[in-house]
Amino acid sequence: MDIKNYSIDELNALAADIREKILDTVSKNGGHLSSTMGATDLIVAMHKVFDVEKDPFIFDVSHQAYAHKLLTGRWEDFDSLRQFSGISGYTKPSESKYDYYVAGHSSTSISLAVGAAKAIALKGENRVPVAFIGDGSMSAGMVYEALNELGDRKYPVVIILNDNEMSIAKPIGAISKLLSQTMAGSFYQKFKGKVEKVLDHLPDGASYMAKRFEESFKLITPGILFEEMGIEYIGPVDGHDIEALIETMEVAKALGKPVIIHAQTTKGKGYELAEGTKEHWHGVSAFDLKTGMAPKKNGAKAATAIFSETLVEMADKDDKIVGVTAAMPSGTGMSAVIEKYPERFWDVAIAEQHAVTSMGPLAKEGFKPFCTIYSTFLQRGYDQVIHDIALMDLGVAFAMDRAGIVGEDGETHQGAFDISYLRAIPNMTLLAPYNESTMKLCMAFAKEYTHPCAFRYPRGAFLAEDCESPVYELGKSVLLQEGDEILFIGYGNGVGRAQKVAKLLDPKVAILDLRFVKPLDVEMLVKLSKKYKKWFVFSDSAKKGGVGSALLECLSENDIQDVALTSFEYDDAFITHGNTKLVEESLGLLPEQLAKRIV
Repeated sequence: MDIKNYSIDELNALAADIREKILDTVSKNGGHLSSTMGATDLIVAMHKVFDVEKDPFIFDVSHQAYAHKLLTGRWEDFDSLRQFSGISGYTKPSESKYDYYVAGHSSTSISLAVGAAKAIALKGENRVPVAFIGDGSMSAGMVYEALNELGDRKYPVVIILNDNEMSIAKPIGAISKLLSQTMAGSFYQKFKGKVEKVLDHLPDGASYMAKRFEESFKLITPGILFEEMGIEYIGPVDGHDIEALIETMEVAKALGKPVIIHAQTTKGKGYELAEGTKEHWHGVSAFDLKTGMAPKKNGAKAATAIFSETLVEMADKDDKIVGVTAAMPSGTGMSAVIEKYPERFWDVAIAEQHAVTSMGPLAKEGFKPFCTIYSTFLQRGYDQVIHDIALMDLGVAFAMDRAGIVGEDGETHQGAFDISYLRAIPNMTLLAPYNESTMKLCMAFAKEYTHPCAFRYPRGAFLAEDCESPVYELGKSVLLQEGDEILFIGYGNGVGRAQKVAKLLDPKVAILDLRFVKPLDVEMLVKLSKKYKKWFVFSDSAKKGGVGSALLECLSENDIQDVALTSFEYDDAFITHGNTKLVEESLGLLPEQLAKRIV
């Protein structure tokens, strides 16, 4: 959509239409709401000032980029947002040439913009990378690594800081407003440039006094951090005043150097129920537009809820239990325990590396840390797991939520790789529950275990029904039922899948709850290999380096050559977004499909 010739009134009307479209779609499909509603005016101004045909538009996380999608030819298809085979909830170059990069994890945008600026400089082209980043993403260290180089190299990059929590700098009344308007204007930027030239020619004493005055002036502005890193700062500006935003972006574009535009926005702008700092409206399921209420769901308790309740119970009884999450207290179920014991449980913002490393000393000092991070986000702290926890052999328990297919969030969020990337680490123990009882037993084991361990559990409810179960013993599996000639080996939520498939088959199959993929129950596996010559592996994880690989290594090391092993783990490909059942059907993983494959 070409909006270069739109008037301010037309742009405001367009922004209102975009919000209405987003609201209508997300209320039906679910998705990210408050952040993308708040970003709409900024994105409209971006498209007015910059050239999306050539300038890289780089969105951080990109869950706030719905307006960008609507402005780049996806209006008619937008109703398929986050649906299987539909529009992704994140930027995706394979979906549109106007999506510069895949983004689903935070704090990558400025690094990407620096890389794009280097390429543009080497090619001698007249293009300007535009990085769009939220204030929450500014809590990650990678942002400052990128800013550090950018401030030194001085590449022309425009960074739009969408401050929707007022966490970077709070307004200070009339003075703040005056400074914001002044610093966003072209007069101030031209004046500042001329002053800097004059300072270079002043005598030492006069130059010193003038520079001290300039530094004192910057101390009452919120941009001192960026200015000290060598990056021009403009703002704060009203992120919902499209006319002011356009003027500000024009100034930034003309500077020809790295510049941050600090825009303050309101989350959920345009939908009163969602406006403000309300975590509930960040990501939502389908809801009623008039009431804001989601349909009531009946069904089994979610694994996250079981984890949350159990952790609170454990913390009530043992004051040595501590924990951390990285900006996902609600999603990981940590909210309740953080609220009850704020001195022992922490949300460290989007800083997975820091979250992991900071738990090491607590374990060293005699506490029991539960480091609660989604499977996909723990990837961001991988070096810290190795270097700061496993190398020291410290008793940190990693609780990996969202293991397996997570549905509509798609490729960047699927919890497929944790077994593969953790199994190679010395001193690491991997275990998994498959229902409510085993979740509690698994956590009880992790609490007492004095070495690093990681346990995984799914988004939503476990597939298996609850039942009595023996306590967890290191490296010990449990044979749930005997069979005739076929053995199903389940790990974690894979046990429930194995049980569902077994009900569709005749003759009866044996089912093993593996419990530990590291260390394996070699004694049990060798024993079972003598009776069962066909093994089928069920685990919601990547096949490469996964549970099946571990079992094949065990068979090889024990010179067992007459067992045929088939793994129903994920093939070597990134898994698309969409309703979980439809995604699983596309992968051939529904119980009916697996039963046919086995037959």
